[in-house]
Amino acid sequence: MANHSLEAIRNAVPAILPSLLLCDFGDLKSEVARLVDAQIEVLHLDVMDGHFVPNLTYGMPIVEGLRRHTDLPLDVHLMISDPLEYAKPMADAGADLLTFHIEAVHPEEAAETAQRIRELGVGVGVALNPETPLSTLARCLPMVDMALVMSVEAGFGGQEFNPIALEKLRAIREQYPDLLLEIDGGIDTSTIEPARQAGCDLFVVGSAIFRQDDYGRAIGALSEAMTSRSGEQQEAPRS
Repeated sequence: MANHSLEAIRNAVPAILPSLLLCDFGDLKSEVARLVDAQIEVLHLDVMDGHFVPNLTYGMPIVEGLRRHTDLPLDVHLMISDPLEYAKPMADAGADLLTFHIEAVHPEEAAETAQRIRELGVGVGVALNPETPLSTLARCLPMVDMALVMSVEAGFGGQEFNPIALEKLRAIREQYPDLLLEIDGGIDTSTIEPARQAGCDLFVVGSAIFRQDDYGRAIGALSEAMTSRSGEQQEAPRS
């Protein structure tokens, strides 16, 4: 299932991934239905432990609940101090792609962490915060399916989009033309186009969708901005 889901994610590129952190968890089934009606193909879940980041969100029960209501790929972002402790429970709950933070592990252990997650039968991603040097990913990038470039510091709300993320996207795309690239933080109609131009494939969006009354209209506006003519002309080449 994980291989099929990873292929589905690749086939969806470029794709907008709603960050369900802001959805109505009291009516999760209806929220998923609204997103499906808006032509969403992948869902993003932000898991925070209150330790690696100051916020505390949700765990395996929400992943399990989502899996009961949808066959869409579930992209789970582990903003937690010990990703391997919860990787298997998350995979068992229905996660298709698990992303850990490079800041949560010793750089020399990052490749092993990626391999152990892969052995669970899911896709694996690695994330880094804006101030984390790109060089910290050197040992594990060949081992992962996706790199998640944060354009805000993980776990903190109300931050402005940091353009250093665009530089990192360009650098990774140049070295790894086939690697899935994702961006998270401050993505709206003004930032999604430059991120696409920088070579990004997957765009995690929160308030620009869930703070709007009409999800379909909001996602349509994001898609239009992402695939504008200037963005297509300057899009990084892909093999």
